[in-house]
Amino acid sequence: MASPDVLPHDVPVQEAYRALDLARGRVDPALRSALDTLPEDMRHIARYQFGWIDEHGNSSDGSGGKALRPALALLAAEAVGGTVEEALPAAVAVELVHNFSLLHDDVIDTDATRRHRPTAWTVFGASAAILAGDALLSLASEVLADSGNSAALPGLRLLNSTVQELIQGQVTDLAFEQRSDVDVAECQRMAEAKTAALLASSCELGALFAGADEQRSGHLRRFGHDLGLAFQHVDDLLGIWGDPAVTGKSAYSDLHARKKTLPVVFALNSGSSAGQRLAEHYHQPPTSESDLTGTAELVDAAGGREWSHARTDQLLAQALEQLEAAGLTARTHELTALAHLVTRRDH
Repeated sequence: MASPDVLPHDVPVQEAYRALDLARGRVDPALRSALDTLPEDMRHIARYQFGWIDEHGNSSDGSGGKALRPALALLAAEAVGGTVEEALPAAVAVELVHNFSLLHDDVIDTDATRRHRPTAWTVFGASAAILAGDALLSLASEVLADSGNSAALPGLRLLNSTVQELIQGQVTDLAFEQRSDVDVAECQRMAEAKTAALLASSCELGALFAGADEQRSGHLRRFGHDLGLAFQHVDDLLGIWGDPAVTGKSAYSDLHARKKTLPVVFALNSGSSAGQRLAEHYHQPPTSESDLTGTAELVDAAGGREWSHARTDQLLAQALEQLEAAGLTARTHELTALAHLVTRRDH
């Protein structure tokens, strides 16, 4: 993975980080206000999830994540001539939905760490974490409904259909764990539903709440979709070869769970000798750290790593083509910088 400190094509990484920081600064106060409406128990878990408190309720400086989705919503709104204030409900809603999915995913995958600290379910219990996720999902719809924006109703429909895609993507992802015949095309469709759908909707919602026409909001949606699929490729690469000290996740977590991620599925379908050896034992639980290391080496030898890197570059190029075709009035530099950062990140 290329260093995130220098992006290609003379795109300064500082522009991307500045956009994320500005989004977090605008969205966090609105998020806090929204969470204040939750019942106390759910509010406590949600605040922990966002990194604002520790498990005892004391103030914490934990990370609430990159704020990519709300940043895309706000930038998309400004890019079509709207304002941050118009798109703020959309940005809050997509961040709530994102964290709903993380709370549930961590329970489903039994992940012990996220953002360099214990996952919510390991602290509060699986049932409480699931219910907190449900509370965030409900709150996301309420935020849009109460926005007073003329796009609130179509925005609600878009958000709800996106959530259905997320759920279907997760269901498919789980089903893949029990199958040995997953092909690359259906794995990509799963990734589109599980990850790309919300990034696409983040861009489209921001544009809709700023009053964009169907053509420009459509281009921004496709920009977010291609960026989202590229994001999943990078996530899958980091799930195998990422540094746990940087990613905040356990080493080889995807391989330990025998997940059918994009590079793994490509390797399994490569027809290579390494791919055949991978297929022979991938359905068996790993026996040791060296087993996981050997599995990663087989994925690499079968071409999975190289293919995912190449697809990431292709998807980035496609996303930037959509951005150019949108005929935007502003913020193209920031959106371009974010797209490059997403595809060159190390966490």
